[in-house]
Amino acid sequence: MTRPAWRLHCRSLRRSHSKRPLGNSKYGHANHLERCNNFGRRLDEAATDAVVGAAIDAGVTFFDTADIYGDTKSEEYLGRVLGARRDHVVVATKFGMPIDEHRTGAAPDYVRRACEDSLRRLATDRIDLYQLHAPDPTVPIADTLGALHELQAQGKVLEIGCSNFTAAQLDEANAAAKEGSPFRSVQNQFSLLWREPEADGVLDACERLGAAFLPFYPLANGLLTGKVRPGEPIPEGTRLALMAPERSAHWLSDVFTARVRSLLEFANDRGIPILSLAFSWLLAHDSVASVIAGATSPEQVRANALAPVDLDEFVIDELDELTADD
Repeated sequence: MTRPAWRLHCRSLRRSHSKRPLGNSKYGHANHLERCNNFGRRLDEAATDAVVGAAIDAGVTFFDTADIYGDTKSEEYLGRVLGARRDHVVVATKFGMPIDEHRTGAAPDYVRRACEDSLRRLATDRIDLYQLHAPDPTVPIADTLGALHELQAQGKVLEIGCSNFTAAQLDEANAAAKEGSPFRSVQNQFSLLWREPEADGVLDACERLGAAFLPFYPLANGLLTGKVRPGEPIPEGTRLALMAPERSAHWLSDVFTARVRSLLEFANDRGIPILSLAFSWLLAHDSVASVIAGATSPEQVRANALAPVDLDEFVIDELDELTADD
């Protein structure tokens, strides 16, 4: 069985997005990762197979899932539909958020159990990138890292990462890693409509620590796809249309609506689809190695894969100004 050495590279994209590989060169370039949160929830196994196949055909060979996605079905579906293609892709998954009252957190014993459960569901003998889904304030990060390092030594995990960490927590984890592997990647929310990582120090921490930043919700729950138009009904079947009212109210606030309207006008004036602006602006940040984007159809996969374009400095600066907090 092929066991590719795998690592994350962070390179500047301001000049050319084609020079930013994610992973070993055998995987090619990864401007976006396929987020598997729809598998087992909005998509059954057959639809999952169609999305995964379209992603691989489009050159997307990095799949990011989690044990909680689809009540663990996302991992199961992904493992089954990959089948013999497993050795040709990178599989990342996450642990730590509650599956139930007994399966949650980052205590060492649970880290080991969660890993074994994910390996079984994914039908694989190793996880390329294993990520702590959220900090666990009840467990010293050194203890969690110790368990992760054991899994790496056993070959069950190749690289480790984290999600929803603050800059201070990243620094603490880096110091606690000592001679072992630090977190190689960080997943936090980041988009043209949610620029907290720039202000809260997380992007700076990634630069300082050499960690790859992987933004989730790059399209702000569909607001940056071009399908949602201010003043018009939310299209049926979209993420926002299916979202609970208390959650959608946040995304449909007056502030976000005004910014989406401005971005749509800017995209039209520049002749660049808003989808391309959303991906490419993120990829222009030095710390951003790739963008995590989900899809519910092969058509969405192909659109996402083709979206990144080269943005010149002036367009990037204009987008910065257009979406800056007042």
